[in-house]
Amino acid sequence: MFKTKVLAIIPARGGSKSIPDKNVVELAGKPLIAHSILSALETTAINRVIVSTDSEKIMAISQQYNAETPFKRPANIAQDDTSDLPVFQHCLTWLKEKESYIPDLIVHLRPTTPFRDAKIIDACIAKMMEFKEADSLRVVTPSKEHPYKMWTLSEDYGYLTPLISSDIYEPYNQPRQSLPQSYFQPGYLDVIRRETLTKLNSMSGTRILGHILTEPNIVDIDDQLSLDFSRFIHDK
Repeated sequence: MFKTKVLAIIPARGGSKSIPDKNVVELAGKPLIAHSILSALETTAINRVIVSTDSEKIMAISQQYNAETPFKRPANIAQDDTSDLPVFQHCLTWLKEKESYIPDLIVHLRPTTPFRDAKIIDACIAKMMEFKEADSLRVVTPSKEHPYKMWTLSEDYGYLTPLISSDIYEPYNQPRQSLPQSYFQPGYLDVIRRETLTKLNSMSGTRILGHILTEPNIVDIDDQLSLDFSRFIHDK
């Protein structure tokens, strides 16, 4: 019987300017990256969990929590401005060339979003299996600020221009309740079809499924304040 190959990739660069050794900083008694590893291993759908890193320290800690680190990420794709796409494409190319392993779905788990429910991960994977025409799935939450009420500022005289255009007349002057519901991507997880990465050269494609979460405590740990807040939430 055919079994869908589902690979979780956790990208974890060693360098961090905001928090030293951010991806292995202690949170709730474990290194930060361990939370993403353990939630992936707890699922029923994910077959493999790989950490892509340029750091020997992160590799060793990841192995302690039963994630695979079959390669060390090359320095040229471990820079401050490196986007996710070349990191994921490198991983898939390495696995294909070295192991003849070709996954069907790839789950993107950011180590900076530590607390996930394995059942939600499984539900997102199941949705991607059901909607075979989808390029990817992205977890979203109802946005607190509406994009129709956001602006850009001209550099010359400081005039405002609406961030996005709309068929709605002056949406920035309308009550929020009358505007379409908008959603924000908190970085909880993405599920990506392999062909989206390898053929479309994209982390999402254009046919993106949404999985809505309403939890208010999804935290993206990017600085000391968000780390302290996440510790506060966990300790409550």
